Amino acid sequence: MIFSTLGRYFFKRYISTAFWFLLGVSAIIFLADFSETSRRLSGLNGYSLYGALAMTALRVPQILQQAIPTLSLFIGMTVLIALNRRYELVVTRAAGISVWQFVAPFIVGSFLLGLFTLFVVNPIGAWGQRESISLETTWRQASNKSKSSKFVPWIRQLSGDEDVIIGAKTYRESGTELLDVVVFHFDKDDVITMRQDAKTAKLEDGYWLLNDVLENRPGEIPTRLETAQVKTNLRREYLQESLAQPETVAFLGLSRKIEIGKSFGISTKALETQFHSLLSLPLLLVAMTMIAATVSLKFSRFAQSRSMILGGIVSGFVLYVVSVLVKAFGSSGAIPPFVAVWIPVVVATALGATILLHQEDG
Repeated sequence: MIFSTLGRYFFKRYISTAFWFLLGVSAIIFLADFSETSRRLSGLNGYSLYGALAMTALRVPQILQQAIPTLSLFIGMTVLIALNRRYELVVTRAAGISVWQFVAPFIVGSFLLGLFTLFVVNPIGAWGQRESISLETTWRQASNKSKSSKFVPWIRQLSGDEDVIIGAKTYRESGTELLDVVVFHFDKDDVITMRQDAKTAKLEDGYWLLNDVLENRPGEIPTRLETAQVKTNLRREYLQESLAQPETVAFLGLSRKIEIGKSFGISTKALETQFHSLLSLPLLLVAMTMIAATVSLKFSRFAQSRSMILGGIVSGFVLYVVSVLVKAFGSSGAIPPFVAVWIPVVVATALGATILLHQEDG
């Protein structure tokens, strides 16, 4: 069916509808995110209209990627309802073509949309997310208004007899440069011997280079230094892996990130969950298309109420919410990442197929 004239026609209709949906939603995302970006960052030094437009454009692919599963549901429903209202599906079924045959082009289209998201939208989105974060960090640093980041942990390092804990509000350069830094030094009896507050800390070969430092020692007057060094045995690769945000890593680079992270003894649950989430995306879009088919095929002929269409929308939305929820459980390690990601996809696909079998074949 997919290679027949009718199959190609249905496939083109799906691709055309998907293109206009993606274009329209991208425009909406751009306008909404530009408005939010301007509201948040317009008071920072270095901010400009062109810079805000560039930052918004960089963020659009990442946001669009998150919306594609839900969009695939609306794309499928829109195409099928349009074909039904023009009686094209009625004629198709009257010619003896089963539902599984004429739904195949839409399933193939949704699967290809998933592959497009995986190999085109995702790499661009990951790169754009990294660049937008770097640009915002530069603006905030120029204005002395660093933004706290939940991805920056407190780093503990042992170097010789000294125990040092380093914290920061945010970072850049993949974690090798920290901003708004505080460093606590402990002796072997776990007593604080010194606190250092610095504007920046850059990881060099064997030490942290602190800039604009205020040193506080117990019982002494605070001292202001231009620079200071803190010995470290941390490697750049360790910081880059431990501070990597899953959203900023492209799908093709996730496997290597996971391997390197495990070699350092770093928890890779979030990266593994992201990997399986992206890997299952084409099948998730297929499941969304099958759900769309269950509520759209008979709409015109039997005049189902709008509640039927609303039920399909709610079902797709619930599937998406459940997928996001279990993904959070997988990232935290509460559920194995493979199970957390794949179970909702498999269940949704089986449910859609079962409903179609019941509706069409009794």
